[in-house]
Amino acid sequence: MELNNLRPAVGSVTRKTRIGRGPGSGKGGTSTRGHKGAKSRSGYSRKIGFEGGQMPLQRRLPKFGFKNINRVEYKAINIGVLDALAAAKGLGKIGIEELRQAGYINRKQLVKVLGEGSVQRALQVEANAFSKSAEKAITEAGGTISKI
Repeated sequence: MELNNLRPAVGSVTRKTRIGRGPGSGKGGTSTRGHKGAKSRSGYSRKIGFEGGQMPLQRRLPKFGFKNINRVEYKAINIGVLDALAAAKGLGKIGIEELRQAGYINRKQLVKVLGEGSVQRALQVEANAFSKSAEKAITEAGGTISKI
């Protein structure tokens, strides 16, 4: 076998069908579009969700719910996680930047500290929001909180 002998497998390569090129081609006349109707016309494009005149699915299903456009979404981090992070890295102050470097949050995420777990050391915690139980646990351990 040489480069000049290479051929594609038989039947794998077919020529493009040239439609609308007269009766001799076998694909002239209506050019494979059939007779009449929207699909036979030029410029036809089916609307998204169109089901041939049947009531579309998005209109058949019941409507419900509400999406609040002003909702603020927080990344929840428990005080047990903060305590473990402080112990592992020997930190006294934990803020957004420390959590970001540890891989707990992304660049744009807001942080809410929740009260699951326990705090063994006095920590200075800086976050966007705190639950009441987290505030209580941190201050009882001798730490301080600051909201950004």
